[in-house]
Amino acid sequence: MVDGAKGCEGLLFLTDEQLRKGIEAMFFAYRGFTADFDRILEGMDYGRAHHRAIHFIHRSPGTTVSNLLAILGVTKQSLNRVLRSLIEDGLVEQRVGKEDKRERHLYLTAKGAELERELSDAQRTRMRVAYRAAGPAAVQGFRTVLEAMMDPKMLRQYQGLRDGGA
Repeated sequence: MVDGAKGCEGLLFLTDEQLRKGIEAMFFAYRGFTADFDRILEGMDYGRAHHRAIHFIHRSPGTTVSNLLAILGVTKQSLNRVLRSLIEDGLVEQRVGKEDKRERHLYLTAKGAELERELSDAQRTRMRVAYRAAGPAAVQGFRTVLEAMMDPKMLRQYQGLRDGGA
């Protein structure tokens, strides 16, 4: 049993203090989770938006700009700034759609794939250590909690990616 798991039998009746501790844990975990790739991106003039774009372009090669907009939940202007820098720096290439010439399909270049691998390796290492420490039941519980926190539309997007779709 993971430390702190004792006394969790009554979690259906959480106190405000227990919820506050969970919220704070999420804040600090997120800081740790993002610190790895923040360090990698620090000298590149890239931020978290660049990382998210690289991640999802890698996960769905050929994804459209409009699909990426829907996944990231950012404005078109914001995404265009991010994509412009990634394209200018040779990390992402865009191709005109074969069936719909208005569509722009996004792909990582070899340089972009190398950066994605470096960023993901850092995150996978952190997740692997945490998952091993927590154990399989806690990992499944964690996923259940995260999915329960997603809005229905986000959950469908996540499930589409998880299940191999775009």
